[in-house]
Amino acid sequence: MSALFSKSPNSDSQNVNAQFAKKPANLKVLSRYVKLNALLAIVGAVIGLWALQLVFSYLSELDSLDDSYTMGEAIEYIFYRSPYFLEQFIPTGALLGAVVGLGLLANKSELVVMRAAGVSVYRIVGWVLQPALIFVLLALLINQFILPHSNQLAKEINDEDSTSLVTSVRGYWTVQPRFENTKAGRTKPDGSDILYIDYADVQGNIGEVKRWHLDNNGNLQTAVHAEGGQYIGREPLDTVSSEPSEQYRYEWALNNMTKLMINQGFESSQAISPSDTLSLPFAPESVYLLTRKAEDLSLTQLYEHRQFMRQQGQRSLSHELSFWQKLLSPLSILSLVIVACSFVFGSLRTHSLGLRIVVALLFGLLFSYVQDLVGFVSLATGFSPLLMVLLPIIASAILGGYLLKRQM
Repeated sequence: MSALFSKSPNSDSQNVNAQFAKKPANLKVLSRYVKLNALLAIVGAVIGLWALQLVFSYLSELDSLDDSYTMGEAIEYIFYRSPYFLEQFIPTGALLGAVVGLGLLANKSELVVMRAAGVSVYRIVGWVLQPALIFVLLALLINQFILPHSNQLAKEINDEDSTSLVTSVRGYWTVQPRFENTKAGRTKPDGSDILYIDYADVQGNIGEVKRWHLDNNGNLQTAVHAEGGQYIGREPLDTVSSEPSEQYRYEWALNNMTKLMINQGFESSQAISPSDTLSLPFAPESVYLLTRKAEDLSLTQLYEHRQFMRQQGQRSLSHELSFWQKLLSPLSILSLVIVACSFVFGSLRTHSLGLRIVVALLFGLLFSYVQDLVGFVSLATGFSPLLMVLLPIIASAILGGYLLKRQM
């Protein structure tokens, strides 16, 4: 690179332009040089922020250590949570890394020589965006393949919801109407069941099950508790017609079920009998999606959840919000990189690298807080999650583009 930048910033720009006109291969060298500097700076920033978060998480877990939660389990918990921390810091790390990478070039007047040689600001920004695409892909891979498994393993070690005095709604809750057959061969309403399933996996196993049966007047009649269950198959709903039915009733065999009859005491059952089965109108894969939190589902699983809720005529704003946040996370990273470039070429170009780093960190934190804020607004008002997720992304991209255009 010394041959490319051997002339001082005050050299005749026409001579420099002639040099690059005769040697177009120099642009490729410049491109690789800028990309490498940006890539190394972004990698360093992301790893630095990630490592800092791991240290803080370790210090936080020290207060929770006791006889049932040992140091080894705390380290294992942090290990499984580390992909989540990495994914969370990729946008801010890309912003900070782009500022540092371009800032180092600016401090050595290399950007000035590039501009004097006829290399446009937009071309340099394009070079910086290309290494950021690596982290775009990394964020998508983590969301799709790693987070659903690592978050579940972390919760198995340290389930914060089970130890908190103020618990949140978790698992799957539903109200099912109930009918009974009459002697005339008809059905009549028999109240309703309130059903709760704590956990389900894709193999058809379910965790703790609770079911309360209410009569037609809303009075509690029975309460059932089971430690778990296994999927045993499905049956068509229409058993009279000779044509194959597309609607099925899916059944699970419940384990260690305890049944409480109001005013009749307890009744325990261990064997599999008709009273030990749980029937649901949807498949085990759907039960799995319904019992998981939005942050624990991959992008494709969130899409499947969205389609399933549409088929049921319902919607889950929290899952829709998480879907759009994960799907549009690449745009968040790229918009922040544009803002980072504007800090170097824009109004902060005459200030020190340290000040630009501080401003970048503050902007990254502000962007993260605004994303959380618009998410809460969407959940509270029912406003379109897609539009609310796009607002901070579009705003940051417009801001970065405006600051860059001012210097053209």
